[in-house]
Amino acid sequence: MTIKFRLATPADLPRIVAIYNESIPGRLATADLTPVSVADRQAWFAAFDPASRPIWVFTQDATVAGWVSLESFYGRPAYYQTAEISLYIANAYHHQGLGQQALDFVFGQLEPLGLKTIVAYIFHHNQPSQGLFRKNGFTTWGHLPDVAVMDGQLRSLDILGRRFRD
Repeated sequence: MTIKFRLATPADLPRIVAIYNESIPGRLATADLTPVSVADRQAWFAAFDPASRPIWVFTQDATVAGWVSLESFYGRPAYYQTAEISLYIANAYHHQGLGQQALDFVFGQLEPLGLKTIVAYIFHHNQPSQGLFRKNGFTTWGHLPDVAVMDGQLRSLDILGRRFRD
């Protein structure tokens, strides 16, 4: 399945939130435990800058199938060449290779954005995401044991990272 990428617009925010909310019940991709609202995410969305920290949606047959974003890492100026990646795919589009296409797209955008390093925060038990990122050269840079409680179960968080150029 081939998808098209474009910068997200404010009109995409309801679909971005809907896709994000689909991921909550699975307890794999986010530490949110209840759905978020579009209003909850407006300030978050407004913080993205297409020139340096973009959020893209990807479409298949004009339907937004997912989104991927690059956010500033740790919010301090010395980390300007590092970004945190987030990738969410609508449930109906899982297991169709869209995650790989999204990463390939993002990797092609790093140099114009001035980025050299990407980090991903992935739950240790999220084997699909762990596998995708590891297949793409990410390695474990940190392990935070039992930092989250979901449905009464302790969950660990891994920090995966990859440096792309010097």
